[in-house]
Order: sequence, then structure tokens, then C-alpha cells
Amino acid sequence: MKKIIIEGKNINNIETFYEEVNRVFMSQENWKIAQSLDAFNDLLYGSFGEIKGKEKIQLIWKDIEENQKSLGFQTTLEFYQNKLKSPEIFNRKFVLSKIDELHHGVGLTFFEIILEIISDHDNITVINN
Repeated sequence: MKKIIIEGKNINNIETFYEEVNRVFMSQENWKIAQSLDAFNDLLYGSFGEIKGKEKIQLIWKDIEENQKSLGFQTTLEFYQNKLKSPEIFNRKFVLSKIDELHHGVGLTFFEIILEIISDHDNITVINN
């Protein structure tokens, strides 16, 4: 089983999350994934980057508790609020519903969305370290 280590100390916002993902998963590629949850999901399928196909992965995420905070409610709220600045790109009604869900405690934080994406890949196990 391949072990991949995410250094949580390198992550303090969404931008640095993607920087860490690119450092860890894309070091052998001559390009980087975009700051997109869809791109992150695609990466986990194993067609490019560190993961090869459906190989078993132990994803060791150091300082995960800190990242749960740094990618939590406030970061997620700002993420959605920034999308509202580009109504020609993003569905305003959808984004407002996500903000409303957050305020009512039923919406997922950016961190929780990341974990949900990872959990969709049966070959990847997250280890809190």
C-alpha cells in the first residue's frame, strides 16, 4: 500500500491547500491542478499524478485538526461569498443556498467537502496524524 503524506502545517487556507496537494500529488508532473474541487476529485482517480489507477493509498494527513479549523466555517463562507462576485460564472441561487445551509449548521465546510470527495474513492484511506 502506497503512503502519501499531506503536511497540514503547510495549509492555512484554500490556496495553500491546493499548493500542498500539488506539492504532494503532482511533483512528477510538469503541470499543476487548478484550484478546483473537481480537479482535486479527478486527481484522486489516478489518471495522473502520484496515484496510479486504483492502487491502495494510505493518505496520512498530519495536523488534520488544524486544517479542519483553517478550512472550516469562515473560510467556506468567504469561498462562497467570492463566488457571488462572479454571477456570470456561478449560479447565484445555488451559492446563496450553500451560504444559507452553512448559517443553519447543515452545510458542509470546505474541509468536510474535501473529506467527502476523498471518501468517494474506495482505494484511499485517510489516516489522521
